[in-house]
Amino acid sequence: MRRRRKTTSARPLRDASELDRVRIAIVTDAWLPQVNGVVRTLQSTRAELKKMGHDVLVISPDLFRSVPCPTYPEIRLAFASTGKVGEMLEAFSPQAVHLATEGPVCLAARRWCLQRDFPFTTAYHTQFPDYVAARTGVNPEWVWRYIKWFHGPAQAIMAATPSIAETLRAHGLTKLRHWGRGVDLATFAGAAPDPAIRALPGPVMLYVGRVAVEKNIEAFLTATHLGSKMVVGDGPALAGLKAKFPNVHFLGPKFGPDLAAAYAAADVFVFPSRTDTFGLVMIEALAAGTPVAAYPVTGPIDVLTPDVAGMADDLDTAIAEALTRDRAACAAYGQSFTWAASAGQFLQALVPITEEAVAA
Repeated sequence: MRRRRKTTSARPLRDASELDRVRIAIVTDAWLPQVNGVVRTLQSTRAELKKMGHDVLVISPDLFRSVPCPTYPEIRLAFASTGKVGEMLEAFSPQAVHLATEGPVCLAARRWCLQRDFPFTTAYHTQFPDYVAARTGVNPEWVWRYIKWFHGPAQAIMAATPSIAETLRAHGLTKLRHWGRGVDLATFAGAAPDPAIRALPGPVMLYVGRVAVEKNIEAFLTATHLGSKMVVGDGPALAGLKAKFPNVHFLGPKFGPDLAAAYAAADVFVFPSRTDTFGLVMIEALAAGTPVAAYPVTGPIDVLTPDVAGMADDLDTAIAEALTRDRAACAAYGQSFTWAASAGQFLQALVPITEEAVAA
């Protein structure tokens, strides 16, 4: 039998996007010090929502005891109980609850919402079934059973691209709303190229992101196109790739203006992943004026256009095509993605806690 919440100080909503100030709880298992697209998306969304005047609570793993995730120690799995997470939510009295990931912190918040018949939204940020399969060999359809169970009770599931929405529909998850991504234009638009990178023999080919098996980085590093290859980022596969590819420039993590300068210095940005839901780094590179080479798969086919990218089943072909694209066109297209627009979509996709739910 479900335990219902009898009283709350939350102001019920009719439509979150129509109110000047909304109390929004974002619960996530991905947060600092993790460095990935999910964390950057949530940080940027929170910042934009606050600019709009909304109150935002983030409940994240750093608030709890945690242990390293097996096979991926950079990610921490939090010991987040329903009681503790519920206390935080209760104190905040949210008018909308969003669960960003499928890990233990969000599981606790999910349970708290279901016990009270409170609506909540979720997001499908990561091709979790494919990631698990790449790391363990487990049949991804087994993992989809968990994904369907987790997202099934949500009043809305936010998806970044049409391809991801179609994937979710194919697995029986149909309550979908669009939530796109943006670029920090103050950082990436018009960035000056890193002179040390520009001095390398060209063309300069760049990868930015987690250095992990699911990112398919070896497909880039084994490409035969002449030039200099650079990898920016860190992750569990870094040591092995350094040993295997001694001629590649592994630059470690870069952030802010340093990252923007690396994007701007490259002749082409190579995105070899076949498992991303969006690929935030692609639009960051484009905003800096750098064309993208990628496979024609979910993520790239939704985000890129022929004017700013080369897409082919052969990565060398994609690189060669991308190198012919106009950098000014790339910059204009990349700079059309803004976090303000993304946050507006997020706000419209939220499902408010209604008067009926509060009174139940």
